[in-house]
Amino acid sequence: MKIVSWNVNGIRSALSKGLVEEVKRLNADVLLLQETRGEVVPLDFVLMGYKVISFQAVRKGYSGVMTLTKIPTLREVKGLGKREFDDEGRVITVEFKDFYLLNCYFPRAGDGLSRLDFKLSFDKELEEFAQRLRKEKPVVVCGDFNVAHQDIDMAFYDPTIPGLSPQEREWFSHFLSMGYVDSFRLLHPSERKYSWWSYRGRSKEKNRGLRLDYCVVSEELKEKVKEADIVTEVNISDHAPIYLILE
Repeated sequence: MKIVSWNVNGIRSALSKGLVEEVKRLNADVLLLQETRGEVVPLDFVLMGYKVISFQAVRKGYSGVMTLTKIPTLREVKGLGKREFDDEGRVITVEFKDFYLLNCYFPRAGDGLSRLDFKLSFDKELEEFAQRLRKEKPVVVCGDFNVAHQDIDMAFYDPTIPGLSPQEREWFSHFLSMGYVDSFRLLHPSERKYSWWSYRGRSKEKNRGLRLDYCVVSEELKEKVKEADIVTEVNISDHAPIYLILE
């Protein structure tokens, strides 16, 4: 099964830049989109054989996630069951025969870390939600985590920048310590590769990026991970798509 996760930075904008063609090329069994910012569902996706599950924020033009799957689902859940997070449209969970798959758009900690407490509260809630699911079957959590975990995941460092604060990085280490595996780092232990760049820092010469997007699997699935990588040549969003192939 090929799972692709991608923060598209606005689905309308991405569509105008060739999103449909790129989705065809990526040829995912399951496609997880974050920061869709709207309910737009291109007919092309349906014609490709995808079932589309959309969960948008109460506030128009903000946040939002969308899961597209060619694999039949047993169950679908929107949100974490907490209004303060669910009003922002940040998580869709689908249940497959062998595992749960979470499509997550983690909050940004905000300029000056103004939303750091909100972000850390979301982290904790997501962690507890995943652990409850894991009692039933393995879990895969993919999406824009809005954190660069280790020094190798960043081209620059400033602890006051959202995603680089010690608190955010420590939570991710804690999450992994509970029996989860960063699939990209599992297969590429020493490779420096990013999934996000500012528009001014994306050139190959500068490459001033951060790895903010992850597919994390519970340890029970570790041996099933066959490929995990970042498709850096795609330039539709400020994020690159990432993918995971499970046996």
